Amino acid sequence: MPITLPENLPAFEVLKREGVMVMTPDRAAHQDIRPLRIGLLNLMPKKIQTENQFARLIGATPLQIDLHLIRMTGHQTKNTAAEHMEEFYRPFQAVKGEKFDGLIITGAPVEHLPFEEVTYWDELQEVMDWTQTNVHSTFGVCWGGMAMAYHFHGIRKHMLPRKAFGCYRHRNLAPASPYLRGFSDDFVIPVSRWTEVRQDEIDAVPELVTLLGSDEVGPCLVEDRCHRALYIFNHFEYDSDTLKQEYDRDVANGTPIEVPVNYYPDDDPSKPPLNRWRSHAHLLYGNWINEIYQTTPYEIDRIGTDRA
Repeated sequence: MPITLPENLPAFEVLKREGVMVMTPDRAAHQDIRPLRIGLLNLMPKKIQTENQFARLIGATPLQIDLHLIRMTGHQTKNTAAEHMEEFYRPFQAVKGEKFDGLIITGAPVEHLPFEEVTYWDELQEVMDWTQTNVHSTFGVCWGGMAMAYHFHGIRKHMLPRKAFGCYRHRNLAPASPYLRGFSDDFVIPVSRWTEVRQDEIDAVPELVTLLGSDEVGPCLVEDRCHRALYIFNHFEYDSDTLKQEYDRDVANGTPIEVPVNYYPDDDPSKPPLNRWRSHAHLLYGNWINEIYQTTPYEIDRIGTDRA
């Protein structure tokens, strides 16, 4: 089944060329099924690239997905055309009366700041509290996951002495988890961050369970059952060349940066990188969508109620 997107959203043609099933809202309205309503709270500067990455993953499942693009109400992006934001995004304050089967909260390039110093932190706290009454399952990604862990459990993020940057091996710590169906015992995941959360601090919270972890870069995927949420601190959604774009940008700007670990063949930036995480990315997000489908109320208004 397809993902429902506006026909003039850039991701529509990108995914259509890649063979992902996409459908216009008008066509979807004539199908006698209820699509899953998934929100994407996009905090990344490159909005269109991020839309493509997440739409590609959640649109590859056999279920119809109705994707809604959401932005922070008072924050104005500098990296995406205002016309694009006006046409395709709604501010959180305009959607907070609605119910969603799932919500993705992306990362943001503000990890050097304490959470409370982020300009939209107050509204983001409102969003996170709102998920407990209006969203069936929430997926916090990188900084978004760290923000949720801090908001709900007080887990701090810690600055790293050097950037964790590259493709690091991770272990499957919970093979029986429904979110890890089909996962190998170990695999690589792209990582790009200056901060970390620490395993001992996660272990101190009984409601949290670490599903994926790395000896080199720590916990990766954490389940928070009491808040119906997953927190992932690394980037399964990255395109093959996303780390290359970051590396090339820093080199061009004269910013000190090391070659991404275990990314280029022979660690040679002149060679095109190989994608070795794509299959697990589709597994994880497909499993998440499937779990939502299996457990969300058919009557969407029941989400967040005692009966749900």
